[in-house]
Amino acid sequence: MTTHTQTQAATDADAQLKARHAAMWALGDYAAVAREVIPGLGRVLVDACRIAPGQDVLDVAAGTGNAAIPAARAGAHVVACDLSPDLLEIGRGLAVEAGLRLDWRQGDAEALPFGDASFDVVMSSVGVMFAPQHGPAADELVRVARPGATIGLASWTPQGFIGQMFAAMRPYAAPPPPGAQPPPLWGDEGHVRELLGTRVEQLTAQKRALPVHFDHPEDFRDFFKRTYGPTISTYRGIAGEPDKVAALDAALVDLARDHQDASGDMVWEYLLVTARRT
Repeated sequence: MTTHTQTQAATDADAQLKARHAAMWALGDYAAVAREVIPGLGRVLVDACRIAPGQDVLDVAAGTGNAAIPAARAGAHVVACDLSPDLLEIGRGLAVEAGLRLDWRQGDAEALPFGDASFDVVMSSVGVMFAPQHGPAADELVRVARPGATIGLASWTPQGFIGQMFAAMRPYAAPPPPGAQPPPLWGDEGHVRELLGTRVEQLTAQKRALPVHFDHPEDFRDFFKRTYGPTISTYRGIAGEPDKVAALDAALVDLARDHQDASGDMVWEYLLVTARRT
């Protein structure tokens, strides 16, 4: 009875955590981030995975379809899966506007609602990296991939701009749940190799640079305060502490200033990984 009670409590806590994560990503306007800041990232991943007409493709933690929609445009049969129904609904509308048909499915990256060996390509563009438990998420990527399938990932690196942004926000954010690992670890080649292990072969990893432009450092800060769920959530947590708000404001402006050139251009580093399921 005690074991059952403890198991049920753990299950309930996990469900609550996932509900909070889904709500966090629905804050603000992630579609604007995908459209205005990282519009080309999904296309890069699709090209790296060599997605072809007729393939069965799964985009994990797909958001509003930054990679899923280009994959469908390439002629693949695409399932876009995400924890947040709000983001899926936006993506569904964008696909309709583009005249493309995709299957939009709500699902947890740590427990994907698909059978074993279901897809020719399993990919994620700065998405699965935000699942709290890296091991179970990696296990799921492999499980749903057919033998010989391509697994493709684009993830922000720990030392790159977004990795440093999360480091700057960490002192002001709520503590992570027990066992959760930092998202930018997916941008470390050694970590990804350890997660996937011998279940994949021909793994290649390249650090790439995404060009991003904001006219002023304050424009970056204000845009992310308005649109990006993790940043919005962090500010909400310190809303009653003006000194902390001012300190985080300054930290984000300093970060952007350190990475911008005179014209406002920045490069955001990410790790592009492709591998073949053994």
